[in-house]
Amino acid sequence: MGGGSPGEGDLFGKLLGTKNDWVLTLIRIVAGGVMFPHGAGKLLGWFGGAGFFRTMEVLSHQGFPAPLVFLAICAEFFGALGLILGCLSRIAAFSIVADMAVAAFVVNIHFGFFANWQSTKAGEGIEYHLLMMGMALAVMIWGGGAFSVDRALAASKQA
Repeated sequence: MGGGSPGEGDLFGKLLGTKNDWVLTLIRIVAGGVMFPHGAGKLLGWFGGAGFFRTMEVLSHQGFPAPLVFLAICAEFFGALGLILGCLSRIAAFSIVADMAVAAFVVNIHFGFFANWQSTKAGEGIEYHLLMMGMALAVMIWGGGAFSVDRALAASKQA
C-alpha cells in the first residue's frame, strides 16, 4: 500500500479506511444507539416493539413488499449494531440512510417537518429522519472514526 493514508489501495481497504477522529466515533455511536431500539423493537420485540412477525405483517399490509420490510428490519437492527461497533461502518450507515429516506419521504412526509410534540397529528414529521440521514452520511463519507472495528482491521491489514 505504500506510505499513503488509510484506505488507499484495494476496495476492502477503502471500505474500512477512516481517520483517527473521535468526532466521527461520537457521531457513529450516537446514531447507532438511537437507531438500535427501533431495530430491536422490530426484530426482537424489545422496547415495546412488535417483533419480527408482527412488523412483517403490519408493514406488508400497509403496502410494502415483504422483502423490503425484511431489509428495513435488518437495516435498523444490524445497521445500528454496525454503527455502534464501527464494523463495516460505511455499509451500516448506507443501510440507515436508505431506511430513513424511505421512512421520511414515503411514510412521514405528509406530516410535515416537525416532530409531533403536541400530539396534534396522527404521525411524526421528518426532522428525526433527516438528522439520522445526516449523521449516517458523515459516517459513509469519512468512515467510523478513531475507536472502530474498521480502523483496527485497516491498521492490521497495513501491518
